[in-house]
Amino acid sequence: MTVRLYALRGAITCDLDSADEISLRTRQVVSEMLERNSILHDDIVSIIFTSTDDLVSQFPATAARALGLGDVPLICARELSIEGAMKRVIRVLMHVYSERTRAEISHV
Repeated sequence: MTVRLYALRGAITCDLDSADEISLRTRQVVSEMLERNSILHDDIVSIIFTSTDDLVSQFPATAARALGLGDVPLICARELSIEGAMKRVIRVLMHVYSERTRAEISHV
């Protein structure tokens, strides 16, 4: 089977803005993305995290580093502030290599 580069997306909401909550939720969504898609550490190319402007207590990338992803390129950015949008959201765009087909990829 051919190995291809894919972008996996994930998102999770936080109950409140605290470093512990942001770390917990980031670890949850990243772990779920890896587990659902059988992604190994060496399969990860890079991860982009975004968060809404009401989450200011912690960088999501800091939590990812605590999962052992310190050698993976990680970056954080701010989501657009859109009226009526969900609050306290962390979104993830993970670039990975996989032998799965696009239809077999599971987003979180």
